[in-house]
Parts: sequence; structure tokens; C-alpha cells
Amino acid sequence: MAAAVIDNRDSWRRAVIEQTGLPFSRIRILRRLARKPMTVKQVAHAATIDAPAATVAVNDLEGRGLVLRCKVVSLTDAGREMVLAIDAVDDPAPNVLAALDDVQLRELKAIIDKLAN
Repeated sequence: MAAAVIDNRDSWRRAVIEQTGLPFSRIRILRRLARKPMTVKQVAHAATIDAPAATVAVNDLEGRGLVLRCKVVSLTDAGREMVLAIDAVDDPAPNVLAALDDVQLRELKAIIDKLAN
């Protein structure tokens, strides 16, 4: 399942990188912080990176004015706007899903939504 998702998201990844000018590692962190503020340790865990890499990423995002760090890292207004820009990039269903009918697509979406929470 993971391979199917990764293999079919390349065009979206390229588009979102082009739109934002951010490395994808930073985009992943912003999207996670859009759900809730986190400590740097939690950011590292959520983004599956080590703590030093999370610190570097958070420092970069803070330098860009996209996050604010006290004890927890949270999005600034500019960070929230960046997440909106990321979410606005068209993310069409992968071609491999064309074989599914509308009912199957709704069921798959429900499963994915459940896993995301």
C-alpha cells in the first residue's frame, strides 16, 4: 500500500515543492503541525526523523517565519497560509485507483481518513 501511495504522489510532491519553494521534509512537518502544536521531540517522531534533524528543520521553518517555538512548535499566521497553499495544490487520485467504482473509492477514503486520525 505504501509503495502505491509513494509511487503515485510524485507529481503532487513536485507541484507542492514548486509552489512553496520548500523542501518536502519541511512540507511534511508543516502539515503535521497544522494538526496540532508539538515539541521538537514530537516533531521528530511524527516526521520520522532524528532529533537533530528535527531541530534543524524547525530552526529553518522558524527562520522563514512559518513556525513559532517556545516549549512547543506551532504555526504562525504565515505558516497557516503556507499550509493552505500546500493543500490547494491539486492532488488527483493515482491512476491505479481508476479501476475502483464510486462506492469503493468512498470506502477507501473512509479507511484512509480513519488511519489519519
